[in-house]
Amino acid sequence: MLFTKLTLISYQVAFFLQEASQTEDFTMWGMIQKMGWTARAVAIILAFMSMYSIAVMIERFLTYKAARDQSREFAPRVAQALKDNRIEEAINISDRHRKSHLAIVVNAGLQEFQAHQMSNEISGDIIDASKRALQRATAVKSAEFKRGLSALATIGSTAPFVGLFGTVVGIINAFTGMKAAESAGISAVAGGISEALVETAFGLIVAIPAVWMYNYFQGKVDSFQVEMENSSSELIDYFLKRRGAR
Repeated sequence: MLFTKLTLISYQVAFFLQEASQTEDFTMWGMIQKMGWTARAVAIILAFMSMYSIAVMIERFLTYKAARDQSREFAPRVAQALKDNRIEEAINISDRHRKSHLAIVVNAGLQEFQAHQMSNEISGDIIDASKRALQRATAVKSAEFKRGLSALATIGSTAPFVGLFGTVVGIINAFTGMKAAESAGISAVAGGISEALVETAFGLIVAIPAVWMYNYFQGKVDSFQVEMENSSSELIDYFLKRRGAR
């Protein structure tokens, strides 16, 4: 008896789902068409967030690639110039690689060193001034590398909540439709379910790439900072060696 009742219920559920699939369009475009104005406004906001995050990703990727490529070209050239004590040539090489973070830092240190070197004697004040110039250049370039990353972090953390807001609105509309139709049929809740599903998906689609790329870019910035700090230390060592040689 119990088995017969369960079988009958399963048939009824299967028939209900088959009928619903025939009468309601649950494709992506069909669900978007059933969205209300509030849900569409949320979707538009998520679309703008997605476009902005993609623009930041492309711009940051190109910036980091140019910095890496030019630094690889700059490092051996300036190292050879400094090895031969050709400071003026090293400064000119730095000026030709303005997208390289290493060139920016080294140029600042060399410019400060050359500006204060009035005689053949290299004093401790000159080295300290050069060290401060290197620190300032490193701080400025680090801040420039981090530009736009806070926006990615914000989008990655808030996009799911924006989508959740649309989901809540969709659920409210689903219950409102059920009450208005005084029926539990799928047509009464189709619009609300569509809004809830689409908004949740949009929020995740926007947030996941933003979080991934933020972590990736943050790792790049950390490595660039280490490279700049190492270059600063090596340049200070070079100044100290020149001071000891004299």
